Amino acid sequence: MDDSRYDFALRRSFDMRLDRVGREGEPVLTVEGVLADPQSLVDYAATEVTFAPAWGANGGYPGVRAPAPLNYVNKVVRALAPSINRAFGLSDAKLVRAECNLSMVVLPPTALHVQQRVPHFDTASPMQFAVLHYLCAPEHGGTAFYRHRSTGFEAITPDRLRSFEAARDAEIAAAPPPSAYVTRTSRDYEQIGAVEAAFDRLVIYRSRLLHSGQISQASALSDDPRIGRLTANIFVNFAPA
Repeated sequence: MDDSRYDFALRRSFDMRLDRVGREGEPVLTVEGVLADPQSLVDYAATEVTFAPAWGANGGYPGVRAPAPLNYVNKVVRALAPSINRAFGLSDAKLVRAECNLSMVVLPPTALHVQQRVPHFDTASPMQFAVLHYLCAPEHGGTAFYRHRSTGFEAITPDRLRSFEAARDAEIAAAPPPSAYVTRTSRDYEQIGAVEAAFDRLVIYRSRLLHSGQISQASALSDDPRIGRLTANIFVNFAPA
């Protein structure tokens, strides 16, 4: 994909807010106004790439994805890495890897796999971070964070992984969740915080946090980047220096 015709320049300064969610106090960093011309990234998504389904037989992302432009990814990651270090107390950790996709949620609630109907985590690693850039209108829904009621877990660490997955799978087997996206507190999960979607807003959190997109208006789902729930999903990994 050719991104040479697109500048993807960043704003000279960002407004940032650091919150802590839940009993465990995991940081969530929100950044307002990232790109000088955010519509250029929407235009790129609408004209330069082909989106493909990202879900599989066992669930996964309930939508379509396409590679994000490296020009954009490099600028955003390099600009935000120092803020991630400070906000999450990483000390002298170094950025070692970043990967990014443009994404749109498109699956109707009736088509969701059972694993897509409950909050999830991306990895148990404490050194991977989700950098989620909203490129859509607020009504498409933001992102919420959850506590698993029976275990009390909010972040899934390596030592919690087996017990969480066993409890989650047993709950699903005993009483499958309804065919709907997670948007609020439920029988098995308590919502502990949320970030609303806003055009050109970006939120950063550890990938181990239990979370879910807040897809409350299924009628608004679309595979058109100019009107759908377009986001850029960046995963950044750090390692000790």
